[in-house]
Amino acid sequence: MKIKKILFISIFTLSLLALLITFSGCASSGQTAATAAAAATNSISKNEILIESNTFKPNSVTIKVGDSIKWINKDSYNHTVTAKNGEFDSGNIASGAEFSFAFTKEGTYEYICGIHTFMKGTIIVTK
Repeated sequence: MKIKKILFISIFTLSLLALLITFSGCASSGQTAATAAAAATNSISKNEILIESNTFKPNSVTIKVGDSIKWINKDSYNHTVTAKNGEFDSGNIASGAEFSFAFTKEGTYEYICGIHTFMKGTIIVTK
């Protein structure tokens, strides 16, 4: 009886160890939740700006005349994209919605969220 108990514990321990080794290989890819989030943010195109955590990400973008920018609201509440010079105004952008604007003139366009005025961004348009 004692041998069966030792054998059972040994098999159980080895099985548990095998599971731990298997799953630790999945988790040890070197990518934490923070780096996964950063990678997801970095995978957006250069002409996309995420509205996330009450910020514009990135908050400054340089594009060429004729290019468009698309803002994507990833927050769970409304935001706006409102040019300080009045050139464009998205109105309310609901959670999950987008707003695009084509820039036809060279210049620097500063914008804010009209709801959360501490949120600021800049689009630099070059020839």
